[in-house]
Amino acid sequence: MSDDQLQSHLDRGRYGSPLVNPDEQHKYMGTFRERCALSMTVAEMRKKENQTRLVQEFKKYPELTVLLNGSISAQLQTTYIQLATKNNMKFTVINDFVTNEPESLGLLLAAKEALNEAVIDIEEKYAAPKNTPTEAKEPEEKQGFWHKLFH
Repeated sequence: MSDDQLQSHLDRGRYGSPLVNPDEQHKYMGTFRERCALSMTVAEMRKKENQTRLVQEFKKYPELTVLLNGSISAQLQTTYIQLATKNNMKFTVINDFVTNEPESLGLLLAAKEALNEAVIDIEEKYAAPKNTPTEAKEPEEKQGFWHKLFH
């Protein structure tokens, strides 16, 4: 073994394998964004209506794993562990790189491979449709090439 290979081998033994996209993995509790079907912040976890929405997601994705922030209150953890157990969902409590800030992630519904969901935030996913004006616009009259050229 060359010195570089030996040093690399020793570093992996001492510090573990290097992470791919470590900032993203730290934010998403050890997984990647593309593997997430749903996310909830600590503040969103405290809202009762989000528990109902989460159960709907459990029914859509029964094969996924619930990742829980290990630094949230024990009462909140227990609530979501019971919810996951009641719905036969696998769960893991993550203690690395997590905080108990209201805006930090508290729960993720994640897969082992990429799902590529466009929207994963629970409140964005289940947001009420915004009021759109009901007035129908009249279609503009199409003008031909010659009309555009000479007018």
